[in-house]
Amino acid sequence: MQISKHKVVTMDYVLRDDQGSLIDSSEGKEPLAYIQGAGSIIPGLENALEGKTNGDSLAVRIAPEEAYGERDETLLQVVPRNMFDVPDVDVGMQFQTQSEAGPQIVTVVAMTDDEITVDANHPLAGVTLNFEVNVVDVRDASDDELSHGHVHGPGGHHH
Repeated sequence: MQISKHKVVTMDYVLRDDQGSLIDSSEGKEPLAYIQGAGSIIPGLENALEGKTNGDSLAVRIAPEEAYGERDETLLQVVPRNMFDVPDVDVGMQFQTQSEAGPQIVTVVAMTDDEITVDANHPLAGVTLNFEVNVVDVRDASDDELSHGHVHGPGGHHH
C-alpha cells in the first residue's frame, strides 16, 4: 500500500544535523506512527514519504523552511528574574508561557542576577535535518483515528 492522505504510516528513523550529530532516533523504541496529511510531522518529511510503500528506505535532507522554520531573533526576550516562580532557574530549562497565540514553550538561554533571557524559537529552528527512514507499515486509518487526528495503539496515542 502506498503512503497517501489518511494512511497510517509506521516508520523507524534516525535524525541527524548537518554535522552528523544524533538528534533523535526510534532505535530501541516503538516505531513512530502518524497519519499522512494530518500535519503531525514536519512538511518536508511528509512530502518525502508520499508514495512510498512498506519496506522502503530513504535518506532525506530537509531545509529549515520545510521543518521547524528559520530562527527568528525577535522571539528572544529578556524578562525580570522575579517573573519566575521557580527558585533554581538554569540555562536550558524550558517553561510554558501564555502568548497571544496560546500556550508557548520557551527555553532559558542566558541569565544575570536580575534578568533571564528566554527563546521562543523551536530548538530545531534554523537546523537542516537529515533523516534515515525505514517504512515499516502503511495501512488505512480508522474512522476513530481520523476523527481524533492521531494514530491509536502501538507507536501512536494510547487512550
